[in-house]
Amino acid sequence: MTSTEIGTGTAQAAGGGKKGEALGYEQARDELIEVVRRLEAGGTTLEESLALWERGEELAAVCRTWLEGARRRLDAALAEEDQEAGEDEA
Repeated sequence: MTSTEIGTGTAQAAGGGKKGEALGYEQARDELIEVVRRLEAGGTTLEESLALWERGEELAAVCRTWLEGARRRLDAALAEEDQEAGEDEA
């Protein structure tokens, strides 16, 4: 696999991977796991390792964005629930 294929091969199999194309959390997480596995296994050239690392950073950012969005939604739902509970007591 060439260094240009590294960033897209697994992502294409997962249904995503082009820059700007939205990946779901699970897709990004699964590809990130595969990237880490490949980096830990070694046997890649420096160029390939750098490409994998960069892809891993992109995937980690996608996961972080999804998790931050989920946290905001959860916080909003809890705040709404607290507000409703407060109105019921009044």
